[in-house]
Amino acid sequence: MTLTGSHLLTRALREEGVNTIFTLAGDHILPLLDLFADEGFRLIDCRHEQAAVHMADAWGRITGQLGVCAFTTPGHANAIPGLVNALSSESPVLNIAGSADLRNAHRGIMQEIDQVGMARPVTKGAWLVHDARRIPDMVATAVRTAFEGRRGPVHLTVPVDVQTQRVEESEVCFYAAASYRPQAPRVAAKEQVEEAIRLLRAAERPLIIASTPAAYGEWTTQLQEFIETTRLPLMTEEAARGIVSDEHPYCLGFFDLSLHQTANLIREADVVLFLGKLLDFTVGFGLPPIVSESAKVIQVEPSGVQVGRNRGVDVGIVGDVGPVVAQLCAKAAEHEWKDLPWLQRLRDVRAAERARIEAFATDETPLRSMFVHKTLACFLRPDDVLVFDGGDYAYYGRAYLPARRPRSWYYLPNLGMLGSAVPVAIAAKLARPGSRVFCITGDGSFGFNGMELDTAVRHGLDIVVLLGNDAAWGIDKNIQLGLYGKPVITDLAPTRYDIVAEGLGAHGELVERPGELAPALERALAAGKPALLNIRVQSQISMRAQGIVDSRKKGGAF
Repeated sequence: MTLTGSHLLTRALREEGVNTIFTLAGDHILPLLDLFADEGFRLIDCRHEQAAVHMADAWGRITGQLGVCAFTTPGHANAIPGLVNALSSESPVLNIAGSADLRNAHRGIMQEIDQVGMARPVTKGAWLVHDARRIPDMVATAVRTAFEGRRGPVHLTVPVDVQTQRVEESEVCFYAAASYRPQAPRVAAKEQVEEAIRLLRAAERPLIIASTPAAYGEWTTQLQEFIETTRLPLMTEEAARGIVSDEHPYCLGFFDLSLHQTANLIREADVVLFLGKLLDFTVGFGLPPIVSESAKVIQVEPSGVQVGRNRGVDVGIVGDVGPVVAQLCAKAAEHEWKDLPWLQRLRDVRAAERARIEAFATDETPLRSMFVHKTLACFLRPDDVLVFDGGDYAYYGRAYLPARRPRSWYYLPNLGMLGSAVPVAIAAKLARPGSRVFCITGDGSFGFNGMELDTAVRHGLDIVVLLGNDAAWGIDKNIQLGLYGKPVITDLAPTRYDIVAEGLGAHGELVERPGELAPALERALAAGKPALLNIRVQSQISMRAQGIVDSRKKGGAF
């Protein structure tokens, strides 16, 4: 029996449990798309390749499974920014691109570009499949690379003649994913566990910070039991948001130095347990003044090259966050733990900060950003998904709205690339069809991939977009005003995005006064289709933008 390369690629993806593919039609993947359709894959056809990668990226983070996207050659060029973002968000994405046939490579064949070379700097690995017989092992290599250590995107170029190449089934070998991807958890040595618990028990001002790798598995139970056993305060960031609810008595919410005074108390911590948290710029590279020179540092990290990066650590564990935390919890249970005065101090600072930010939610026209977010908070259920994108408008929401469940609260990775919110919201609705999905985006960021509302309409995905329209690139405009006294190319038109949404088949409304917002939200939720509220908001500087202005006036780095 003979099989084509497309058959082999389809089977390899099935071996990995793939059932959903984000894509756009194009010449060099037509054989593959034809078979995908015949084999019953769910194909989510998008309006732009960058948006499709954002969807695959979000799918990988929300489900913990491989996110897959497939494009033709110029589509691959469009996909590169999405891969950059996926690398920053550490998402397991397989990007497949067709290309012209190999027989005429380097002769000026149609749409010939160095696809592998383009992808290599923005992925964990990129390869050309030169023979259909190699498809199973090259998919295995790519997927293993995507999931090994810190996760990230990978790329395969599969030329169209490799897709149609026929080979004998006996010439090809397939192996179950478990045989080429280790399944056993990586855990800490007994001595490391004992030393970590010794340091935490001796601490007067301990703090736990969990980041993306803490969400690689279903590890809420392990994290929650650990903080309940030890009574130690936890803060979360990136994909770990919601792994323990912000409303849990030992969870102090969002770790973001620019948004929360509570997070800034890390400067006083005498022991810090980093669970998959990079010692990068968001924590001052782990150095003073953000992390005290005298502080004891415990680092649990899936990638050995990140342990002790930028500063030495007292306990460095290369392992999987959930299983290691389970080890720590078992050892901690041998001792008695009490609430520390430090814990109440953190809670008091958090309560004062929440009261301060709520004071911004005054009833004004145009609406204040905080009024929008406080109104939305009254509608939220525990199983809702929140997706944030944009500058000052979204920052108020990120500072205020809680993460209550794992994989339900998403914002821009540290790369800060705008435009992902609508695609991420679409992927979230696909992955969590029973949950309501709210997309909180500025007017500038919406412009990048707003046409994906058409994708949501065609696939029946009733996301709700709360677009804050201040007719500006708000955060940059406010930074310009603070530093230079005038805006430069940061003004936008007060566009009727609600009419755009209606033209795409979605529900659209313009909200201009505070009293209009709650009824409009009710109608959006009842519309039974994608909905967009175009909300006229004031241009208000956020805590982050103000911090940037203050720092740069003092000579801080850009």
